[in-house]
Amino acid sequence: MKQIEVIGLGAGDLDQLPLGIYRKLNQAQQTVYARTLDHPVIEALEAEGVSFTSFDSLYEEEEQFGAVYHRITEKLVETAKTSESSVIYAVPGHPMLAEKTVQLLLKQKEVEVSIAGGQSYLDDLFTALQIDPIEGFQFVDGTDFRRNQLNLRNHLFICQVYDTFIASEVKLTLLEDLPPDYEIYIVEAAGSIAEKMEKVPLEELDHRMEISNLTTLYIPPVPEGYLHHTFSFLREVMAILRGPDGCPWDKKQTHESLRHHTIEEVYELIEAIDEEDDDHIVEELGDLLMHILLHSQIGEDNGYFTIDDVIQSISDKMIYRHPHVFQATVADTEEAVLQNWDELKKQEQGKERESVLDGIPAHLPALAKAYKLVSKAGKVGFEWGYVDEVWEKLKEEMNEVMEAVQEKEWSDIEEELGDVLFVLANISRYYKVNPEIALERANRKFNDRFQYIEKKLRENNQTPETVSLQEMDDYWEEAKKIKLREENEDEIR
Repeated sequence: MKQIEVIGLGAGDLDQLPLGIYRKLNQAQQTVYARTLDHPVIEALEAEGVSFTSFDSLYEEEEQFGAVYHRITEKLVETAKTSESSVIYAVPGHPMLAEKTVQLLLKQKEVEVSIAGGQSYLDDLFTALQIDPIEGFQFVDGTDFRRNQLNLRNHLFICQVYDTFIASEVKLTLLEDLPPDYEIYIVEAAGSIAEKMEKVPLEELDHRMEISNLTTLYIPPVPEGYLHHTFSFLREVMAILRGPDGCPWDKKQTHESLRHHTIEEVYELIEAIDEEDDDHIVEELGDLLMHILLHSQIGEDNGYFTIDDVIQSISDKMIYRHPHVFQATVADTEEAVLQNWDELKKQEQGKERESVLDGIPAHLPALAKAYKLVSKAGKVGFEWGYVDEVWEKLKEEMNEVMEAVQEKEWSDIEEELGDVLFVLANISRYYKVNPEIALERANRKFNDRFQYIEKKLRENNQTPETVSLQEMDDYWEEAKKIKLREENEDEIR
């Protein structure tokens, strides 16, 4: 079977090559393929007469490194299939360290691949930086990594930083977690006579570094104080608060004792959203997240579940209920998505519910529960054909309220007013308005305007008892005009 022999060129010094590897390259009768000519060993070998053909031109032709690596692999395989002897392919460092093309070659089945040594520069990196890897380290490809993969509490090495563009992308990613003045190291040609190391502030990374295949970035372990924004840190904080030396209040809490507090946090978040106040939204989302962590820590302390179970549950659910994203199911409209969602929800439950109205939380506020009831009934066809018919129903219910009022039947008044509110919940559904949110907006509007009346009364040394209703109504209208003017100014800005 045809063969590709992969040879590692070491960290950057000809003297680092094992004698056998040196002889193989020096005595090669055919052209040696190299991923790139940008390596000191290749320059030294070319001076001794070794002929190399590189794939450097592909880096100019492709926008993505992944495409370059695949093309290199394809060309090597096609060459090996027609070659009378083994194809020699030389890569920087060690073939099994940060070499995507080698991994692609090993996966294909058309030609055999052998690995013929080469010195890794990891040992030289550890020596240059005086690091013991037993402390924990991470080694990532600068052209292909995501922020959530990084463990900043370990020693972090980033290789394959070929140019200033990659350096800039790396910098921007790290700046998501680290301050601009956090000091990192640029290590060049570790272990060779050209070894060089420079410590720079992170913000200067793409301005100070020399571009080379032999460049590695080193980010020292990040102290805990820099990581207060991470989920893992918050989880540790909650564990401490519930721990033996934690907070007496937090340690005392149960799922049941937190119920009304959690509900309050949700309403405070809704208020922040309605205010369109981003800082307030951030604060209230944090409070809500704290409750999720606290409930999860209680579950962990009791031995029933952890936050990992919570995250896995919702992740699995989101993937399962979005087959149009994670699988081949087609859902091009919002209606199709919701239909799929409901069908998958039924399959998850494993059995048909006795009523389509089952599953509505018992503790929902009455208006929100009414909205849920009419929504569920409407999905199976129990609804008016036109919203005009619902408006007629509202008039009918209003007349019944007036009749009950005239007859002074207080229990009937309560019932008929309930019917009016129920119809209003149904009307809101037709217009895709949540009645709870709509009513809360009305509550805040009333609160703001009435407080404005109180403020004006105080300014004029008046009280509600000493002024007429008309005077208070004038202040009310004044408050409306001020609010409208502020909204118009916001739109202009």
